[in-house]
Amino acid sequence: MDAPARALVAPRAVWRGRPHPLGATWDGAGVNFALFSKHAERVELCLLDPRGRREIERVPVRERSDFVWHCYLPEARPGLLYGYRVHGPHDPDRGHRFDHNKLLLDPYAKMIQRGRGQVIDTAFTWGDDRPPRTPWQDTVIYELHVKGFTERHPDVPQQLRGTYAALCSSPVIEYLKSLGVTAVELLPIHTIADERRLQHHGLRNYWGYNSIGFFAPEMRYSATGTLGEFKTMVKTLHAAGIEVILDVVYNHTGEGDHTGPTLSFRGIDNAIYYRLDPAHPRRYLNTAGTGNSFNAAHRVVLALIMDSLRYWVEEMHVDGFRFDLATTLARNTHGAYDRNVAFLAAVRQDPVVSRVKLIAEPWDLGEGGYQLGNFPPGWAEWNDKYRDAARSYWRGDDGVIGELASRLSGSKDILEKSGRAPTASINFVTTHDGFTLQDLVTYEKKRNEANHEGNRDGTDNNRSWNCGVEGPSEDRLVLELRAKQKKNLLATLVLSHGVPLLLAGDELGRTQGGNNNAYCQDNEVSWIDWAGADPELLAFVTTLLKLRKRHPLFRRRTYPKPEDTSWLSPEGREMTGQDWNLPFARCLGCLMVGQRLAERDERGEPIVDDDLLLLLNAHDDAVEFTLPDSQWEVLLDTSTKAASPGKSYPLQARSVVLLARPSTGARARADA
Repeated sequence: MDAPARALVAPRAVWRGRPHPLGATWDGAGVNFALFSKHAERVELCLLDPRGRREIERVPVRERSDFVWHCYLPEARPGLLYGYRVHGPHDPDRGHRFDHNKLLLDPYAKMIQRGRGQVIDTAFTWGDDRPPRTPWQDTVIYELHVKGFTERHPDVPQQLRGTYAALCSSPVIEYLKSLGVTAVELLPIHTIADERRLQHHGLRNYWGYNSIGFFAPEMRYSATGTLGEFKTMVKTLHAAGIEVILDVVYNHTGEGDHTGPTLSFRGIDNAIYYRLDPAHPRRYLNTAGTGNSFNAAHRVVLALIMDSLRYWVEEMHVDGFRFDLATTLARNTHGAYDRNVAFLAAVRQDPVVSRVKLIAEPWDLGEGGYQLGNFPPGWAEWNDKYRDAARSYWRGDDGVIGELASRLSGSKDILEKSGRAPTASINFVTTHDGFTLQDLVTYEKKRNEANHEGNRDGTDNNRSWNCGVEGPSEDRLVLELRAKQKKNLLATLVLSHGVPLLLAGDELGRTQGGNNNAYCQDNEVSWIDWAGADPELLAFVTTLLKLRKRHPLFRRRTYPKPEDTSWLSPEGREMTGQDWNLPFARCLGCLMVGQRLAERDERGEPIVDDDLLLLLNAHDDAVEFTLPDSQWEVLLDTSTKAASPGKSYPLQARSVVLLARPSTGARARADA
């Protein structure tokens, strides 16, 4: 367990120490300190009082091995706060920004308290903890913010709300299990640096995409101030069968551009840790759009990233990572995206990291940054083309049914070329970045004034539809249409091939008042309003996820084939090229034959399902959809007018219907 209360003994002896591992390492007898800096001329280890306000000793670090400065303090103990002063040239035109007046964070600090690194004892009783290792095809990801998810939760004790401890409390665990998700994807929990501009306006970086410590969990989400709290959260979620995926931000740091603060990397070795403009080394290349780009092409920076990833898997037991703006990490020394770049190669061959879930956000803001479908085998990718197709279709756009069919089928056109299956597509309609589902059917214009950027931030390409009234409405017909549109979008998402990602709170009807970029809103704009939850929508989503779990046709590991899947027109015949290109075509069906599902389970037994018929109608009018054969049963209808299937089905305006009938194989299985 962590031991922040241990007595601190001012070190009286300084030993040579070792250059590895980097960081501050407690070995049971003392603490080894090791810091990389190629261009430093002198390094001082600074020890601080328990409050982190005053230096109590400066220790010259005299030993240097392969540019690693190191020493060993035999009398140091866990709980000690420390930092570094690094001496060297301040010559921005050559890329150097050393300033020994700055007390710097250790890049390998495992705990950051009061703005300083803290020596820790990593011991923890994991007991029989085992990673759930949920297969990709069975995975349902739930993206949430540690604080925002429980800050207003009425059943979580007040003193725990907004913390790691709250996320593993009984009410939250029971909720996640009953909902039916298999993994939580946590918005960044690496230690966060708040931007000065936000602090000036009384705001903070709520989302957390501004990391400054890649080994240290953010302590603003801790009720106890200990590492054990995070580990207990992971252990408890695992016991409930829920995986923990971290959203990680290795593409840049919280030090910003050349005018930003010197907190760590900049003052330790700026020319190593950042990608600098070759023509103007005082400035940073900025493919992340945040002021700087981490230099993952350099061996030392790459080693730090890989050490961090291994640490979170081996020491913290997390189950995977979603890499923010992953293209930046995959740029070579010339700045171009390269599938064989050192970072991707290192991940591929690493015996620890390569075995967990790896998800790329396959773009950044630099030239050639959009790389959807171009990451190598072993990687899944956020599929924004899925989002755009689903939103456009249910908005009522023309000419998108072909695109929608490709996305529903697992995006073979995007992923197969790199040898990947439908499970490499992370499908989503909403995420933290953009409108919530409620706002997607309520607003056509963003409302971001609270961010103090003149409403210029956030995208204008929302592909949203307000159902006839902008903003909140009391009109019954508008409210009914919005409720149905939410169900349509959710049903489309959950019943598609690929891995569904749900934004926490969408199942409750959460709104951000039209703010589609609430990155700095650490308040009721972002926190989930549990008291205002929509119980009908929650029940609908729970039913959807049960349907997905019950029917392997929605969880297939291979792409649909002509013999098991066909697309139908409202007349009940297979779609032709002309049908796909008809103007105003907004209605289609997908027939999936369960008997012909050419997949086997882990024991080698054939997987058999019912025959399923998914019908979608984005028209403003009802459509009489001719059914193939008969004996169909209604499993789902997002309208309020579910009917008994006969030779046709009255598919209501703007609705999704799922029908089922036993296949020959399913009947045989039932009889057995």
